[in-house]
Amino acid sequence: MTLRTAITNFPRLFLGAALALSAIAASAQEPRPQVDGEIRKVDVAAGKLTIRHGDIPNLQMTAMTMVFRAAPELLGRAREGERISFTADRVDGALTVITLQERP
Repeated sequence: MTLRTAITNFPRLFLGAALALSAIAASAQEPRPQVDGEIRKVDVAAGKLTIRHGDIPNLQMTAMTMVFRAAPELLGRAREGERISFTADRVDGALTVITLQERP
């Protein structure tokens, strides 16, 4: 590659790298939406919550009932039948409840 070719291609390479980095940054900063749901089952031993929930846009998931992983501190205050607002995301490939709060 000649110096002239490198200089000519630099703007395209720089623009491509900048666009890729901005897309990565935007996806990493997307807020997780609060989702309404109801706890159907608490399985402390397995570290899981079964939740009937509305749509979860950041996971491209429609309303359904499913099992999520949850941290012990969230499991300790979760109650079956409780109406909640929560956020969820993929953590190490597993669907995981990130935040959880009781809803009136």
